[in-house]
Amino acid sequence: MEGSGRPSAAQAALLAASTAITALLYSVYRQKARVARGLESARRVQLDGDLRSVLLEAPGRCVPYAVIEGVVRSVKETLSSQFVENCKGVVQRLTLQEHKMVWNRTTHLWNDYEKIIHQRTNTTPFELVPAEDGAGVTVRVVKPLEAAELSLETVYEKFHPSVQSFTDVIGHYISGERPKGIQETEQMLKVGTALTGVGELVLDNATIKLQPPKQGMPYYLSAVDFDSLLQKQESSARFWKILTVVFGAATCAVLFFLLRKQYRHHRERQHLKQMQEEFRQAQERLMNAEGGDTLKNACVVCLSSTKSCVFLECGHVCSCHECYQALPEPKKCPICRQGISRVVPLYNS
Repeated sequence: MEGSGRPSAAQAALLAASTAITALLYSVYRQKARVARGLESARRVQLDGDLRSVLLEAPGRCVPYAVIEGVVRSVKETLSSQFVENCKGVVQRLTLQEHKMVWNRTTHLWNDYEKIIHQRTNTTPFELVPAEDGAGVTVRVVKPLEAAELSLETVYEKFHPSVQSFTDVIGHYISGERPKGIQETEQMLKVGTALTGVGELVLDNATIKLQPPKQGMPYYLSAVDFDSLLQKQESSARFWKILTVVFGAATCAVLFFLLRKQYRHHRERQHLKQMQEEFRQAQERLMNAEGGDTLKNACVVCLSSTKSCVFLECGHVCSCHECYQALPEPKKCPICRQGISRVVPLYNS
């Protein structure tokens, strides 16, 4: 706290940073809580013969946010794995990822660094069907790559280490980068995988479609059941809520500290003004009672001895040497309350 009672630049920056972090965390928490509430209120429908009737009775033949569970089945030809025989799927993602070590000039340590250098995703139209055949009802899945949680299974993974000569090793140490190799990965959404779909369920002519919702809610195609998916989102919301409360409490503590300092400074200034007014009134009474001239240079503390000290750095001449010695530590000027760094004797000729 500065002499004027205002917070210092560091204190103001700390309060601003703490407030901004709290606001950011609260924004994330509200988003997570909104997602959890939306999932909890989503309508759970069964993939059976009554599904078409449910959609016909719904406004606009649409359920804005619905939960449906089924098994993946390809509409057209399936995608075959490039590395695994007899592995069929409807979504295929091929990834090449570079692994290397990078020298950190600040910590003087080698850190792992990963970078995707190539990725390709192939899809084929697919639908969800009941786990038990016989119902004859299917749901076409639209835009699966837009799903917030698309469960892909890793069917192939191989790491190709880089081959380095002695000259390459020396060059890598000089440049600060040491390549480790390339990791090749294939992920697939297999035919027959049980999926939990959460999105907009609509009856388009004779086709039932599951597509991304229009209210801004997330679109899910998850391999876990709905209860587990809901529990995961609620746990995430609780985590961000705890972070928000912790940083909010820290912000309140910083604000309370600054306000308390400012209040104490205000009380000190009021007390100083009161003391100065009392000294002035006492001087006036004594000067009026004894003629006034003898007390023009009287010490403002004892009002009897002559002023004999110059306080630095403020420059006030207001005290005798005995009263200066009696001032409590740290010594402050009785007039302005500024700290006394040194005292110069005053000689009257």
